[in-house]
Amino acid sequence: MGGTDVTDGWDWRRPGGTPAPAGRPAPGSPSHGAGDGTSPWWSDALADPWRDPYSPAAVVVPASAPAGAASEPEPVADPDAPRRPRFRQVVLISLITALLAGSLGSALTYALLRGGGGVPTLGPQSAQAPALAQRKPESLAGVAGKVLPSVVTIRVYSLGGTSEGSGFVVSADGHIITNDHVVAGGPGKATVMFNDGSTAPGTVVGQDPESDIAVIKVARTGLKPVEFDDSDALAVGDPVLAIGSPLSLTNTVTAGIVSALDRTMQAGEPGGPTRYYAAIQTDAAVNHGNSGGPLVDAAGRVVGVNSTIKSLVADGQEAGNIGLAFAIPINQAKRVTEDIIGTGRARRTVIGAQVGGTGAAAGTGVRLNVVEPAGPAAAAGLKAGDVVLRLDGHPMTEPTDLVALVRKYAPGAVVTVEYRRGSAKQSASVTLAADAK
Repeated sequence: MGGTDVTDGWDWRRPGGTPAPAGRPAPGSPSHGAGDGTSPWWSDALADPWRDPYSPAAVVVPASAPAGAASEPEPVADPDAPRRPRFRQVVLISLITALLAGSLGSALTYALLRGGGGVPTLGPQSAQAPALAQRKPESLAGVAGKVLPSVVTIRVYSLGGTSEGSGFVVSADGHIITNDHVVAGGPGKATVMFNDGSTAPGTVVGQDPESDIAVIKVARTGLKPVEFDDSDALAVGDPVLAIGSPLSLTNTVTAGIVSALDRTMQAGEPGGPTRYYAAIQTDAAVNHGNSGGPLVDAAGRVVGVNSTIKSLVADGQEAGNIGLAFAIPINQAKRVTEDIIGTGRARRTVIGAQVGGTGAAAGTGVRLNVVEPAGPAAAAGLKAGDVVLRLDGHPMTEPTDLVALVRKYAPGAVVTVEYRRGSAKQSASVTLAADAK
């Protein structure tokens, strides 16, 4: 059978120690497996617990033979013979082979690249930037690049803390426009930081709380002033950019459109002055710190001074952008600035009347409580008790509307006033004037 005969010196037994049947010769005897017609092995020989598992063996079990014929050994599979690999082994071998092949390929590629002169070129460099990346002057990027050098960040230090806002240069000799509420309560001094990061001390030349405009002067020459546009020529839907330092993030640019015009505003802090203006409404993102910065059109010309926002937060909470921002029209801001630089104070435009309520029904005009005898309204024939319906075509629904719209115009401007006296509707041309202060 090959190997050592494990029967030498032993009685041949079945598994479990059962003796071989009487009269059956032991294996290896001359009469073993011949003439009796039966197999010399028991059927479960491969499960023999006494078989040496390390001894090679060929167990043969002969098939049944006809009577009188020699009995052939019955074929039995060799437990030590190579077996057909299982599916799991095939998958494992394939996976290991693939990993080794990939590692070898990477190593060869790296070696070839190292030997070929270093890191390969990842992509060709275009000879000319595509049209959208050329940043033409009329693009948003071109407009921002044009205006940013003229925009500044303003910080005012006082006992009450630090106030921060934005501003923009309006003259080469250092005049800067910002909001009055940025410098209000301060010592009349400010620190101005320019687009390039440099700073300079600034002095408050003058301020007008009711229009929310203030002017600062820095001792620096060669500055680049902004260009102005006619804010009266704006149309709803015009694209605009808001530039400033929201939440101390200097040189921030946001884009939007003109959402509405002549949106009458009445603003102010408790205990402070009440500010009136007919604002430009925009959906460009404006937040705390944008105050005093420019609102510019698609040509990079200033059309407004960012001033206030609407918010849904409760009193005492920090407000943020919800797409409702308002700017003072630049025509009004420029006029006030020229007054401050020229005389140290700004003139207010008045109609010579006081409003005290609305008409008989809400949204049907504002009633004049008092008409000054020598004022513009009296000169045009208006009387106390008249209900003003429209001012230059703008409908009057709240007392604020009349005050804010009058402030929009320069002293000496002529406006058409439509009003109702009793049941009759009339109109008059009123020449607005500057207040006597």
